[in-house]
Amino acid sequence: MTESHYKISRWPEKERPRERLLQQGPQQLTEAELLGILIGKGTKKKTAIDLARELLDQYESLENLFSRSPSELMKVKGIGSAKAATLSAAFQLVRRIQSQKSKDRTSFKRAKDVADYYLPLMKDLRKEVFKILLLNRANRLIKEATISEGTLDASIVHPRDVFREALLESAAGVILLHNHPSGNPAPSEDDIRITKQLAEAGKVMGIKVYDHIILGGETYRSLADEGII
Repeated sequence: MTESHYKISRWPEKERPRERLLQQGPQQLTEAELLGILIGKGTKKKTAIDLARELLDQYESLENLFSRSPSELMKVKGIGSAKAATLSAAFQLVRRIQSQKSKDRTSFKRAKDVADYYLPLMKDLRKEVFKILLLNRANRLIKEATISEGTLDASIVHPRDVFREALLESAAGVILLHNHPSGNPAPSEDDIRITKQLAEAGKVMGIKVYDHIILGGETYRSLADEGII
């Protein structure tokens, strides 16, 4: 079989995914065809759609595929660094859109509001990231700041760094937020100790620590709901 068989550009125009998308709309295309457009070019023996089907077969669903890192995507033969980067960028855009669906998402009145906003953004991170969310008196988000990345301990998360941001932005209160890459959001002893330390420091500075929310997998734990704060 000749190499040209594996080039979508040699297909009849009405069968090419890109042309069909432009003429009929993206909703008419299969998941493999949409992914194939992102992948762009195939290999000598496989079209971009063949590669897309292999990715879907490998990871069983779009949701599982979206959570893969570039290096994991590259385990499928024919997906090089450029294709993996393009796919990862598209997946990240989807996560960001998901986090912005509701206009009221930036008003955090309860732990679930925070989890709904940040789980799509943080659930696939490979290391712990500690953030603070700065809120005004109406519990609306003024700003978020990343305090540390890596293992969470008191030497990395210092009250000075946390409350400097809050003072600069004249925040009425803060929510502490970090993820557990293991997927288990249960608080560790260090999590509880740091939470109590920061809550006490907040009292001294007149800035309330409303909650410390830990994300893991598809769920979360609220230390305020559990009575730790």
